[in-house]
Amino acid sequence: MKRIKIPSSIQWLLIISIFFILLMSVMRLIEMNVFPKPALDIDHPMGKAFFLGLRYDLRVVSVAALVGFLLSLIPALHPFKKTAGKKAAFIYWGIFTFLFVFIYIAGFAYFAYLGASLNASVLEYLQEDASFGMVMETYPVFWILFTLIIGTFLLHWFIRLSYRWVKRRWEAAGNQNFQVEKPFRISTGIAFFLLLAFFIFGRLGQYPLRWSDAFTLGSDYASNMALNPFQSFFSTLQHSNVSFDKEAVRKNYAKMVDFLDIKNPDQNTLNYERVITPDTPSLQPPNVVVVICESFSYVKSSMSGNTLNPTPYFDSLSKQGLFFTRCFSPSVGTARGVWAVVTGLPDVERNSTSSRNPGAVNQHTIIQAFKNYDKSYYIGGSLSWANIRGLLENNIPGLKTIEQPDYDAPKINVWGVSDKHIFARANQDFSKKKGPFFAVIQTADNHRPYTIPDEDKDSFKLVNVPEKEILANGFTSLAELNAFRYTDYCYRHFIEAAKKEAYFKNTIFVFVGDHGTKGDASKYYPDAWTNGSLVNMHVPLLFYAPGLIKPAEIDSYASQIDLLPTVAGLAKLPYKNTTMGRDLMSPHMRENPDHNGVFIYDPSNITIGLIQDSLYYFYDVDRQQKPKVFNMFNNHPVHITDSIKNHYEPMINAIYQTDKYMILNNKVH
Repeated sequence: MKRIKIPSSIQWLLIISIFFILLMSVMRLIEMNVFPKPALDIDHPMGKAFFLGLRYDLRVVSVAALVGFLLSLIPALHPFKKTAGKKAAFIYWGIFTFLFVFIYIAGFAYFAYLGASLNASVLEYLQEDASFGMVMETYPVFWILFTLIIGTFLLHWFIRLSYRWVKRRWEAAGNQNFQVEKPFRISTGIAFFLLLAFFIFGRLGQYPLRWSDAFTLGSDYASNMALNPFQSFFSTLQHSNVSFDKEAVRKNYAKMVDFLDIKNPDQNTLNYERVITPDTPSLQPPNVVVVICESFSYVKSSMSGNTLNPTPYFDSLSKQGLFFTRCFSPSVGTARGVWAVVTGLPDVERNSTSSRNPGAVNQHTIIQAFKNYDKSYYIGGSLSWANIRGLLENNIPGLKTIEQPDYDAPKINVWGVSDKHIFARANQDFSKKKGPFFAVIQTADNHRPYTIPDEDKDSFKLVNVPEKEILANGFTSLAELNAFRYTDYCYRHFIEAAKKEAYFKNTIFVFVGDHGTKGDASKYYPDAWTNGSLVNMHVPLLFYAPGLIKPAEIDSYASQIDLLPTVAGLAKLPYKNTTMGRDLMSPHMRENPDHNGVFIYDPSNITIGLIQDSLYYFYDVDRQQKPKVFNMFNNHPVHITDSIKNHYEPMINAIYQTDKYMILNNKVH
């Protein structure tokens, strides 16, 4: 008989894997037929959903097969050579088949009950006293248990049957299967491992397949059909402890009504909606270009008076626009910054970021108010990082994304093409637009590894500054200083090119830092910036539109979350606001300085705080340490009196509790 060359353990794993892939595909088809499509959701990209679901299925099966393969590499646990290995393999696959059947049953039941893929929030239902009774009264428990037992038995029977089939082939081949040449056996094992690794990663590229890719399909129904219950449950498991205290939210509702200027309060429904209608709507809606500036730390910029003068061009722009000198990101990190800008909510996720939380993927964003606008998002690399793609494409219908492969430019580092090429492509596209457009440009060059493209080293001159002077001015290295200067160089190229195009005269350009960066700010600012870590959050916020916006420098506090309400107000567009962001130029904000304040969440120290009046007051979430307070304007020590504590702590807690609620309850209505 012809010799069998593929090792027996790999043959067996291939048979099991193909079987489960086919079974999961059948289960997805059954789910699509059992649960009808929503009548209001007309467009269902179900072909794409099925193919994407197949990739998720391949990941799950490949993880299971990889564990089985690694076990078989242990000589004592080889399933076809050792009795102990055979028993161990059957026990492992027995556990897997039980979990497989259990999770699919739970997935079907969860979808039937809530109309969504199984996720870790089901664990919260299990903790409720009435849950057991509800399950007993709602579901056919006997038939569910029967299906669980029979399903597990049948799947395990197939696994044993396939094992015997492979073993008979080996025995019929005269035991030569185990005499496969060692080099071939090793190469086959490596090839099998790489195949499984590829399916687990899920795609060719820098970033793996993520759960958020399902939410780029443009249909909640299609997204839920693409996700299998394994993927959706385990993707949300790390976020299962992310929740809110609804009673605490209600208790603090009155404070938020005043803080957010809610005109129609309802404590029972927790209504945070504000419908804004301009007195004189714009006859020619302006274009909007939002530039999210990587690591644009205010203290390191020329606007702070930094003697190294790294951003002279942006400094000149700030004098020609509406410029906020005391703007802060609510937290640290690019993902948190993008989240705050797009959603209008501080990201207070403790273990990860909100953009990575599948339970928070549906968000109402004021970008949706820019109706009949062409919408686009430019980034030099990929939007797959931190699941930002799912956040954007799921909540901004018709969004066009321009990523690394879309540029006629070389990749300069891990972040993709240079900022200059991003701006050049954006300007080229904007010049061809026929109607109004809303665009976001996300930069990256002012980030490690601080790459200056070779093509620009003639026109952009590097500087050499002594280390002592670099550190004294807030920078951590010469490379960071030059990268910051190169960022300013790119802004100049962009704006000067835009000025030559027709769209420029009717465009509002918004520049905001995604976050600040560490550094010694003591030369320019009080201790609150360095010892209170505010240097990590202090960023510029500029609304630049010569002829449309009257220039002004504003020293009142502002936050990234205020960007969209403010630009919608400047554009004189009607919009609905359901989050923490506020129009910084509204009468409510300009006439009530006591309402002005910025909430801060520091993920490094797990602290929450509020910048208001002349103080920054903060404390750790777990209340393991005493609260701290800094003066924003000088280094005079501040003693925490009862009046200070009784003013700041209730407000901080109100914002924190409300924000946690909003993150999971800010869906489009």
